[in-house]
Amino acid sequence: MEFNFTKNRIENLHFSDKSRFVPTLVILLFSVFISAQNNADLIIQNAKIYTVNKNFDVAEAMAVSEGKILAVGKNAEILKKFKSKNIQNLEGKTVFPGFIDAHCHFTGYATDKWKCELLGTKSWDEVISRITEYSKNAPMEWLYGRSWDQNDWPIKEFPNKEKLDQLFPNRPVYLKRIDGHAAIANQKALDIAGIDLNTKLNGGEIEQKNGKLTGVLIDNAMLLVEKHLPQISDEMAINYFGELQKECFSYGLTSLHDCGITEHTLSLLEKAQSQNKLQMKIFALLEDNPNYYDRWVKKGRYTNKNITVGGFKVYSDGALGSRGACLIHDYSDKKDWKGFLLSERKHFENLAKKLKNSDLQMCTHAIGDSANRTILQIYGDVLGIKNNRRWRIEHAQIVDKNDFNLFAKYSIIPSVQPTHATSDMYWAEERLGKERLKYSYAYEDLLKQNGWLPLGTDFPVEEINPFKTFLAAVARKDSKNFPANGFQKENALTRQQTIRGMTIWAAKAAFQENELGSLEVGKSADFIILNQNLMTIPETEILNTKVLETWSSGKKVYFFKREFKIGEAKNIVEDAKN
Repeated sequence: MEFNFTKNRIENLHFSDKSRFVPTLVILLFSVFISAQNNADLIIQNAKIYTVNKNFDVAEAMAVSEGKILAVGKNAEILKKFKSKNIQNLEGKTVFPGFIDAHCHFTGYATDKWKCELLGTKSWDEVISRITEYSKNAPMEWLYGRSWDQNDWPIKEFPNKEKLDQLFPNRPVYLKRIDGHAAIANQKALDIAGIDLNTKLNGGEIEQKNGKLTGVLIDNAMLLVEKHLPQISDEMAINYFGELQKECFSYGLTSLHDCGITEHTLSLLEKAQSQNKLQMKIFALLEDNPNYYDRWVKKGRYTNKNITVGGFKVYSDGALGSRGACLIHDYSDKKDWKGFLLSERKHFENLAKKLKNSDLQMCTHAIGDSANRTILQIYGDVLGIKNNRRWRIEHAQIVDKNDFNLFAKYSIIPSVQPTHATSDMYWAEERLGKERLKYSYAYEDLLKQNGWLPLGTDFPVEEINPFKTFLAAVARKDSKNFPANGFQKENALTRQQTIRGMTIWAAKAAFQENELGSLEVGKSADFIILNQNLMTIPETEILNTKVLETWSSGKKVYFFKREFKIGEAKNIVEDAKN
């Protein structure tokens, strides 16, 4: 529509005509302006939006429609170009892309919700007390607990099953260590599993002392018992997925990498999604099951809405805390013991060769320097130099000083969890000695290899809370702000690097950087609103950060419900009346 009203034509109108014409013209021009605006489902304005794009630009406003980002920019330009029935003035609050946990065990943790929680126990006696109380109303015949850590106890040694045998002679008990790489079982559970002094296996240990079983099982030995643990119903599992999703949303997680799931678990995730009980974006890695190899190599990468299967999660060794990590030299606190690989080298080589012929990623757990070297060499032999396959080493916890360059040489991505450093720092030197410790939890050194580094938590081994990840990466401190000067601070990450690791780099580790991880036009509208600015607040305030709102695909999936103190709500009501 074209308008040619001139100044003279307007001035030639009689006064009475002008009085009618001018308002009409204003209304007409305003309606044209409105019609020229694009509709948006949501407009965020007056915010501090960290886009986490290439330049880490900060914007003021953002328009969203049909779950995607339409535009990001200045308040004036967004409000000029777009209109919406839902405009939110954030009054300067901070917005980040939704956090992505690049390594966790979402479904495993969810389906373990019936267990006895042993996290934070300060002694074996406290473990016994908790499991005894739990036994009174336990939902299963088996008494199953998880997350004890002998390194938190006055006596930092593995317990034995004697008290469990006395208290529960006819009821199986199975208690997992926090890292999931060691457990203790009572005699009843050992009998069910057929474990005795003559049981032999590779890639694990059945601990014996003085010719008796202690009940401690490490790595592959645990599988002998775990195959007898009762399974919860599919319906209960799906409900647990929903419950855990709520917790994840409350911490600002909108996407996660679920490591080591079964095909059955995948089917449950898809069922939960079809029932609208699961909105979380999940990048799944299948467990290392030979029955899956040929089928999935042929099938390749698979996506069903918010669920993607992108590769296999493989275990090369165990954990440092249970001395199952495979080291080049002896443990400093256990002579003639180097840990072990969980499978023969040939197993990893064969799987790598199979996956090379597909678009699936190989993502291998490696803690010890020997395990890391072995997997780096295998990846290199199969892939060759410089590639874009993005095969990953999960944890990359202890790396020999001569092996760091192999990550860059073969384009191997280290996927790390900063809170592992601050959880292990109290006792890691006892296991490794000072020299090896220098090259452990070396996140800045690992970042330099490829220029990017995905970050995760490994929950439930560590807590879900991504702000603890942020603190551990930036300050190298635990939740008590210990140590004062940070643990091996030379390997701290900057705040910008850490945010990238929790967003765009985590997305990149799953080949999802074009859809997720930053607030850019065309990407999924996954974002969080915080009560304070992680980029500027003092380190001591990081853990006071709260997620006010979490948005996934343009829909609000969480908002912070403030809890009022006694009398405070009444005062607010009275103030409103006045």
